[in-house]
Amino acid sequence: MISFNKEQVYIVTGASSGIGEGTALLLNELGATVVGIARNEERLNAMKAKCKYPENMHIEMKDLTQDIENLPQHVKELKNKYGKFSGLACCAGVTAVQPLKLLNINDVQNLFNIDYFAPLMLAKAFSDKRNNIGEGASAVFISSLAANACNRGMAAYSGAKAALIASIRSVAKEFALQKIRFNCVSPSDIKTPMQDWIKDIVGDERASWSYPMGLGEVSDVANVVVFLLSDAAKWITAQNYVVDCGVM
Repeated sequence: MISFNKEQVYIVTGASSGIGEGTALLLNELGATVVGIARNEERLNAMKAKCKYPENMHIEMKDLTQDIENLPQHVKELKNKYGKFSGLACCAGVTAVQPLKLLNINDVQNLFNIDYFAPLMLAKAFSDKRNNIGEGASAVFISSLAANACNRGMAAYSGAKAALIASIRSVAKEFALQKIRFNCVSPSDIKTPMQDWIKDIVGDERASWSYPMGLGEVSDVANVVVFLLSDAAKWITAQNYVVDCGVM
């Protein structure tokens, strides 16, 4: 069974809801110390109220799209506050469906800021040997099935998620000799607040046909993320794990 100890400190972004919340709660339940980052203080406090070991759950309010270039400095400040990090789970993100004819550069820039540029700068921050524990450190980034199964109206979103996978694979190879691991997880439709619009678009019948085991639960993804963060995955790096109920 996977377990952690309180000396192992993990950053989880997007920790106030969805996959980020599920990952933060599971890491805490298994014994790790978690620094949960999100924009909404009320939801962060609600997440902390659910956790098994509140003394090992710390919350930090931060909009990752504000001053992206200085995210490494922010992570350094967190390290000074909580100690060196054993891992990073980068779960914050947004999705968007927008036909090409309606696309404008501002929309694309805003989407890439949270889905690509912020995660890449967080990878840079985490890879700094002053911020991580060294050998055995692990970072996991939430991409999307949309990076491979590119549906219409998702040109910008699919592009951002595909770019994230490619960049993280490169980063993983850069730091393999230091035995610091970087991986992605690409879920399909998961029952989260961000995906509430799914049934409105495809309907219950289509959802049942596409996902014979039912729509994915947050725990289905959080379990994969936590496995990749753990020492049980110590020989896994530069991979993209698809969690999609066989859709692709």
